[in-house]
Amino acid sequence: MPIDPAVAIGAELPEVEFTWTHSDVLLYHLALGATELRYVYEEGLRVLPTFGVVAPRFHETAPPVVSFPGVEIDLARVLHGTQEITVHTPLPASGEAVLRTRISDVWDKGKAAVIVQEATAVTPDGTALFTTRSGIFARGEGGFGGDRGPSGKVEPPSREPDFVIETPTLPQQAYLYRLCGDRNPLHADPAFARRAGFDRPILHGLCTYGVVCRAVVDAVLDGPERVSSFGAKFAGVVFPGETLTTRVWRDGPRLVLTTSAGDRPVLADAVLTPAED
Repeated sequence: MPIDPAVAIGAELPEVEFTWTHSDVLLYHLALGATELRYVYEEGLRVLPTFGVVAPRFHETAPPVVSFPGVEIDLARVLHGTQEITVHTPLPASGEAVLRTRISDVWDKGKAAVIVQEATAVTPDGTALFTTRSGIFARGEGGFGGDRGPSGKVEPPSREPDFVIETPTLPQQAYLYRLCGDRNPLHADPAFARRAGFDRPILHGLCTYGVVCRAVVDAVLDGPERVSSFGAKFAGVVFPGETLTTRVWRDGPRLVLTTSAGDRPVLADAVLTPAED
């Protein structure tokens, strides 16, 4: 059985020690299409919080594998389902840390399974930098009688958005983003993309996630340090070169947003929480 929830849930994955430099941050920002000086020049460099999601595996060059305790799945059957990061302290432009990860849940969606991982990055002096929570959507792996899990539905306020942000992506964006540690051939190899059910390579969901975070930070907030958390569901695919439309609503202390490419939703149930003043 590709998924054994009894083994998977609660399993701790090997710790990952990682380092990063100004150059890594600069490359990540460029891969998101950033051109603002505060993101692309080492003097006064300000780090987007979504860099924390990729930093632990930034230097990997092999395609990812979906092989964990109780989980063994063909990469072509897997899509990124959800992603959230909570920032405990603004990310420095260089540093070192260790990532501690566990499988917190395995949900049965019927025709698919969702494997949920939680991870916290801690510096050598014991400072918690950030905590991530991600859901991997595995097609054809459901039906094992497990809990469906929470819906996670977030409805925007029933009024016009406070901001509408248009963000073009680049035709070569997926090739750039692959240099940030995600060499999944789904984003470069047409034959692999067809095997996964797409007529051509798609943009990384985490690239869209970072692009949207940057767009909202620049349009609504004073800077990346103002982000406390950002979470979203990947509701559809983006093809490199498409323009993203992000609608943002102020909803009490948080920002609720949706992102589409043309008439297709690509991010849903998305909430960005600003840091307290």
